[in-house]
Amino acid sequence: MRRRPSNRSPIILLAFALLFLIFTHRGVAIASELQLNEKGYFETRGFNVLIFENEYTGMFFDEKTSGVLLIHHGNRTATGGSVRLKPTPEQWDQIPKVMSRAVNEKENRIDVELRYEDFNFNSRLSVRPEGNGFLMSVFLDKPLPEKLIDRTGLNIEFLPSTYFEKSYVIDGVPGNFPLHPASSMEVKPESTQIRQYADHATYDDRGRDEYVEPKPVAVGKKIILAPEDPATRIEIECKTGNLMLLDGRNVAQNGWFVIRTLLPANQTGKVAEFLITPTLIPDWIRTPVIGHSQVGYLPDQPKTAVIELDKNDTPLKSASLLKLNNEGEWETAFSGDVVVWGDYLRYNYAKFDFSQVKEPGLYLIQYGRQKTGPFGIGSEVYNTVWHPTLDIWFPVQMDHMFVNEAYRVWHGRAHMDDALQAPLNHQHFDGYRMGDTTETQYKPGERIPGLNIGGWFDAGDFDIRTGSHCMTVESLVDSWEHFKVTRDETLVDREQGYVDIHHPDQVPDIQQQIEQGALALLAQHRAFGRAIPGIIVPHLHQYHHLGDAVNMTDNLPYNPNLKPYETDGLSSGTMDDRWAFTQKSARSNYSSITALAAASRALRGYNEKLADECIQTAIVGWEYQHQQPTETHNNRFRFSGSEDLEAALELYITTKDEMYAEKFNSSLWAAMAKNAQFSMRYAIRALPYMDASFKEKLRPYVLSQKAIQDSLASENPYGMPISTRGWAGNHSIIMWGINNYLLHEAFPDIIGPENTYRALDYIFGCHPCSNISFVTGVGRYSKRMAYGNNRADFSFIAGGVVPGVLVLKPDFPEHMIDWPFLWGENECVIDICAQYIFLANAVDHLSKSN
Repeated sequence: MRRRPSNRSPIILLAFALLFLIFTHRGVAIASELQLNEKGYFETRGFNVLIFENEYTGMFFDEKTSGVLLIHHGNRTATGGSVRLKPTPEQWDQIPKVMSRAVNEKENRIDVELRYEDFNFNSRLSVRPEGNGFLMSVFLDKPLPEKLIDRTGLNIEFLPSTYFEKSYVIDGVPGNFPLHPASSMEVKPESTQIRQYADHATYDDRGRDEYVEPKPVAVGKKIILAPEDPATRIEIECKTGNLMLLDGRNVAQNGWFVIRTLLPANQTGKVAEFLITPTLIPDWIRTPVIGHSQVGYLPDQPKTAVIELDKNDTPLKSASLLKLNNEGEWETAFSGDVVVWGDYLRYNYAKFDFSQVKEPGLYLIQYGRQKTGPFGIGSEVYNTVWHPTLDIWFPVQMDHMFVNEAYRVWHGRAHMDDALQAPLNHQHFDGYRMGDTTETQYKPGERIPGLNIGGWFDAGDFDIRTGSHCMTVESLVDSWEHFKVTRDETLVDREQGYVDIHHPDQVPDIQQQIEQGALALLAQHRAFGRAIPGIIVPHLHQYHHLGDAVNMTDNLPYNPNLKPYETDGLSSGTMDDRWAFTQKSARSNYSSITALAAASRALRGYNEKLADECIQTAIVGWEYQHQQPTETHNNRFRFSGSEDLEAALELYITTKDEMYAEKFNSSLWAAMAKNAQFSMRYAIRALPYMDASFKEKLRPYVLSQKAIQDSLASENPYGMPISTRGWAGNHSIIMWGINNYLLHEAFPDIIGPENTYRALDYIFGCHPCSNISFVTGVGRYSKRMAYGNNRADFSFIAGGVVPGVLVLKPDFPEHMIDWPFLWGENECVIDICAQYIFLANAVDHLSKSN
């Protein structure tokens, strides 16, 4: 068929095309002026600027959550905007202290006074809107100290995963953001190095008198990031000099892309200024998040999806549940009302209850045009959800063992050179410290025999943290005793120090994991007669080691008679052995006593000799601790007990000695009166071993707990105790679910099972930010990048439980899915994972008992 010729000339068509491009570009570039909102940060639709709402800390230094933060179309794309002393700051580099923060509503401006105490150096960071963006300016009252000249700049850091495989243009010259760092480096003399832990935290482990820094990838006056992507496009112009683009991943895998300009020497007043202008999508609305369990639901359990909505969005009136029929087609199984819950933090929330759907099958939720991924309803959905945690995650964490999985070696037999006595009067990283005495028979630097056995890597790092070990052993014992977890999928050969995953050995895996924890705790009592805070590497370059743990040390005991890096084949002159921090702590000792008393019961029938040693050590430890003076200091480590309360209970359960029961009862009710919410778990734990009067005395406290639980429904739409601290709150969620399970088992007339279900639903996807399962590899859509020892591979260890949603002040809930290096959101730790095993088994048990 012949087509009729067009009446439009090529020139006219070209003109239309050009006009379309111009208006389209303008459509995504126009931005409303930023304004201070009632919460104290700058806001316009699709873009927020938070100015030191979240400060740097002195514990972990730069967690990549402080300074000037940019939230661009709902995602945090930039952080760390402030005066920094490094071109690409690492976690442990110097951080500025916030001296003051002033919100000037009249002038639409925020000013922050920053100080580097070590250099007597103050600066003022001022942020105010300008045009369609904002100005970030640095003012000095005094010139830069000489030590900081050519070392100090105005930085802002951009999230690499946001800009992977996107382009940039700097002064008209194009480039691409690389997936892996490959830019040039330069060698600097050690004398110019500025670092925090100058005594031992070296960047090079060979004692060289030099270090390296990244060279700029590009230099110019103006850079456009992601010009092809309106959702992440942003322009930065340096108004006072040149800016540099640097790749922080060259020196640290958790580094970000950095835009930096140096502060000039011998100048005061305004010394540096960025004009930052985002591209905004007109009338942008964040895509709704349909929170639901990625694992699925039991037929009779409550089933409620929580829908997270942009504040500019209009909630729909209804949603539907679609079911896969026998012909492989999706058909509507249920339609119901969407009930608006209200505002929480920065979003609006609604709920869709589909509890009445009980027929087994494969389902998905449809809300408007949006559909979730499929999930199951059935009686078996929770049967295996904890298997990866016990089968994979815990074996991979086993220290002092060679761990194999099929064709893969996870790590060699690490830290067989453990450990040396830590030095005196020393503040270490990660909260470890020593005072003016070792409080042991060992001298600083002296080898302590027998510590190279048992234990787990605490988390994404490799230290042996006693408090975490105690809680982990207790939780594993609880799972063993409550649910008789006899699963066997792992071979553990103690004599060879060998672990083989997916290889049954006729011993329940959970008993072998309890044994692994007990061995590490017993080693401390054998060496010191008590527990210690923990064991950790001496050097910072070891601490941020990624990869096989066997390479953290040379695995040879330190020999002071040999030169550094010299070896006789049996020992080494290299002081890379881990340090034992040995200060006395009543809390750590009682926690260890608790764990060992519990472990002795679980080890019966498997390792009788070890079971005997556990309970004997616990009894001796109890007697030892009661002979000590009252402790006058606290330390930072996490513990499971409340002084001797829990230790007395576990000793009573194991020995049946009424002395411990009397001590427990005399302490419990005072603790309940002081803080019933904290102490309730000990009371519930004791119920099976106490008389009927104990239960009746506890009943009023349970009624109070019920009221507290019910009040959570008005605090947030999930009805969960969501944390707003610097470490996300999945630990609290899991423990809340466990406590509710125990309360339901003991007082079913007061506490129902719904809160236990709801806690696990939260972990599996019904939570803020996204609907991802927080258990790596569990659920249809689950964590695939976590903060483990393989995080540099942007990967995970199956069965790990991440901390979850971190609330950045004042109102931004965040969980980064594609960037594993934020430990407060993504680091799997042993105690949470052990508690998750219990919670998952509890829900599965409820499905079989109801």
